[in-house]
Amino acid sequence: MVSFGQQALLSMLVSLAFIAVTFWALQGLLIDKAIRANRIMQARVLMILLSIAIGSTVADFFLSYSTWSQQLPLLW
Repeated sequence: MVSFGQQALLSMLVSLAFIAVTFWALQGLLIDKAIRANRIMQARVLMILLSIAIGSTVADFFLSYSTWSQQLPLLW
């Protein structure tokens, strides 16, 4: 039971970390040029949603890769 709790905590922390890194990375883009004038709130919501979508996808990849690497010794 404890390992399930640890896995859940690790998954949550990794997901939040990758969402934060993605948000930081997306701030390097000039999205202001693509957004209409006076649509600042919508641009911010778009940045947050993109950060969540990309960050959670990358986190899922790394968590899956970690699980796969832990299962490799079971081959032999």
